[in-house]
Amino acid sequence: MATQIEVAKHLDLSDRQVRNLLADGVLPGSKGKGGFDVDACRLAYIRYLRGLGNAQVKPETDPDSGDIDPLIEYRLTQERLRLTAAQSEAQELKNEVTKKRLIPADFITFAFAKFIPAAGSIFDTVVMTLRRRHPDLTPGQLDSISRELTKARNTIAQAADRLPEWHDEFIDSAD
Repeated sequence: MATQIEVAKHLDLSDRQVRNLLADGVLPGSKGKGGFDVDACRLAYIRYLRGLGNAQVKPETDPDSGDIDPLIEYRLTQERLRLTAAQSEAQELKNEVTKKRLIPADFITFAFAKFIPAAGSIFDTVVMTLRRRHPDLTPGQLDSISRELTKARNTIAQAADRLPEWHDEFIDSAD
């Protein structure tokens, strides 16, 4: 939660301009003293600027009165540029995923969730399969194999939890 002055600084506006936007209903009201939601105010202000750019919204004050922000056109252009750049980056990422050059982290987690149980069920049957196919193996050898399989199963099961750590390590090594 923020004060009106903090909202003004965050939006790079004057305190007076924020008061005008609040009075005109552009920005959401406060929930008590110092209770402005900065994220909600930013979103409302961006929507307001977009509306100005599309001529869907009229300025909150008369342009001839001198109360309108003289940098509104500049800010509107900056917001459009920022939005265009964000949309461009998002589309580039989608293209990389489509070309299979980029794998979303959600897919990796999904793949591990499919892989780990499948590998676990194979590990569960290895000792019995070896016992049937190789009756000459001693119980000690089978126990040793079982212990190693348990270690492998535990390592695989922990892999999903370690993905964020491995991702950070990968990013650090790429720099």
